[in-house]
Amino acid sequence: MKIGAVVITMGNRPDELRALLDSVVRQEGDRIEVVVVGNGAPVPEVPAGVRTVELPENLGIPGGRNVGIEAFGPSGSDVDVLLFLDDDGLLPLTDTAELCRRAFESDPRLGIVSFRIADPDTGVTQRRHVPRLRASDPLRSSRVTTFLGGANAVRTRVIAEVGPLPGRFFYAHEETDLAWRALDAGWMIDYRADMVLNHPTTAPSRHAVYHRMVARNRVWLARRNLPALLIPVYLGVWLLLTLLRRPSVPALKAWFGGFREGWTTPCGTRRPMKWRTVWRLTRLGRPPVI
Repeated sequence: MKIGAVVITMGNRPDELRALLDSVVRQEGDRIEVVVVGNGAPVPEVPAGVRTVELPENLGIPGGRNVGIEAFGPSGSDVDVLLFLDDDGLLPLTDTAELCRRAFESDPRLGIVSFRIADPDTGVTQRRHVPRLRASDPLRSSRVTTFLGGANAVRTRVIAEVGPLPGRFFYAHEETDLAWRALDAGWMIDYRADMVLNHPTTAPSRHAVYHRMVARNRVWLARRNLPALLIPVYLGVWLLLTLLRRPSVPALKAWFGGFREGWTTPCGTRRPMKWRTVWRLTRLGRPPVI
């Protein structure tokens, strides 16, 4: 089973990028081919054998990763599995790639594996990095309904079958969009606590566009993927949760601006999931209303 890796970078973390690439080289088993995509920025110096692609503009996280996918042939077809890794992350264990190979080889319907993200200094995994509602025990592996964007492995057959990440999203919720399409096609997603990516603890709201894009893409996600009856329920629940979190006035203003934008701008092709997929998501512990 051939494994490749896609890393996108803005060119502003050269030391962290080099450490990540070195950790990929140290993986046991067959060599992993790596493509680093400069997302509107030059790629810093990389080790010999690492391929690079420099984009003239920033295409956003899903757009940059999609370019990396195509660097491995149509829908990544030159390899069986693609790792997607944040450029400031690091694989602390040398058997992560081998664990991926075994996982995919032993389960033909396994389409995506989400790694556990841990702070390199404290070892703590933030609750938001456990892709399920019952997130109190990050050391418990389980089937899940979504995955973490910068620490995962995807079988390339999934991408060939259901399509790439939604480039239009730019930032936020692109993983859930792909996850829902994969689940609707019959694939499964696992969260594996034993596959670890070290990554500094951060807050997603550090991004200036966070509140607007989270709201806009939430609406797009629903419009693209949910049965019509569930769209108002899903968005109503998230509106309520946002208000209960009591964001600042500027943050709330940006959120409502994004929410409005999600309704008034094109979301891409609509392919509502089957009701049996809704039931599968519910049985897995996360019905698509939250």
